[in-house]
Amino acid sequence: MLEIRNQINLTSLLLLIALLFTTCDLTNRNSADGDKNTFSSGKPIEFVIPYKEGGGSDTWARFNSTYLSKYLPGQPVVMIRNIPGGGSIKGANLFAERAKPNGLMILGTSGSTQFPFLLDDPRVRYNYADWKVVWAYGNGGVVYVSPKLGIKDASEISKIKDKRLIYASQGPTSLDLIPLYSFDLLGLDVKAVFGMTGRGAGRLAFERGEVNIDYQTSSAYIRNVLPLVAEGSAIPLFSWGILDENGNLVRDPNFPDLPHFGEVYEMVHGQKASGIEWDAWLAFASAGFSAMKLVVVPKETPDEIIKQFQEAVEKMKKDPKYIANKGKVIGEYEQVTGEKAKKLYEMATNVSTQEKEWIKNWLREKYNLNIK
Repeated sequence: MLEIRNQINLTSLLLLIALLFTTCDLTNRNSADGDKNTFSSGKPIEFVIPYKEGGGSDTWARFNSTYLSKYLPGQPVVMIRNIPGGGSIKGANLFAERAKPNGLMILGTSGSTQFPFLLDDPRVRYNYADWKVVWAYGNGGVVYVSPKLGIKDASEISKIKDKRLIYASQGPTSLDLIPLYSFDLLGLDVKAVFGMTGRGAGRLAFERGEVNIDYQTSSAYIRNVLPLVAEGSAIPLFSWGILDENGNLVRDPNFPDLPHFGEVYEMVHGQKASGIEWDAWLAFASAGFSAMKLVVVPKETPDEIIKQFQEAVEKMKKDPKYIANKGKVIGEYEQVTGEKAKKLYEMATNVSTQEKEWIKNWLREKYNLNIK
């Protein structure tokens, strides 16, 4: 009797062990299937853009979202969620707090998200080390002025050195750091009005005549400012330029007739820019523009999900309609994935201590902004 009972107990134990292994195997397979079918669940993808509608990031995201939806498995709806505030800090903080590693919430950053992180802004509660890059997109920008200032192009910038210029800014640690620092390097007397919720708001202030100098990223400039140039309401001065394959600053191919900032610096000062003040400009301009727009997800996101995003991006880049309209909407910069995206991600989130300290000291002296 005891022997029969022991055999029953042993059989039950073996059945229990088999059941456990089967359950674990099903769980693992279901998890893997979940990764593969994330975008086929019928749930929308929330594409967080930490800026107001109408700016460069919003234009870029809305243009890409339709094609991204088309080429993701299951063609999920990609919904743009604008969360302006703090020069993008509010939206990035919210993403850091709420995003889950399931691919259903992605964040589009820009230099205004990178800079506060690089400068140790105390409002920042996000860390780029907690994210993975899905794809990256370099960008540029153009500075323009009101025709009321009486100049026709960059060669006459010295004529407005004694005039009071007003610029609508998101804040000195946002991507506006580049124009503000650039204006200072050119010796321009520019009063910054802080508190704008995005570059789109700055452009509207320009159109209303409240400010007389502005800059827009390439996508917003092409879409919203070129019509102003055509009607004579805005005078383009220069672009920021782009880096060539050797790391040299060259003219932006989207605006080949405009000098880049380095050329304008030489026009004003009679010599090429050099030294730590130039190195700091180049480092932050590279972080802010050459690697301006990054799409990120939590670092725990499965590689399979990231791969599906990247495959969708590569497919949308080959879409004939995308190719035909891209230049007119967001400019001819390349959307990159894989190792190229990782390199841009590294460029955007790292500058040297010396260059960082130089900019912090400049912010302290210029705007009484004490960042430790």
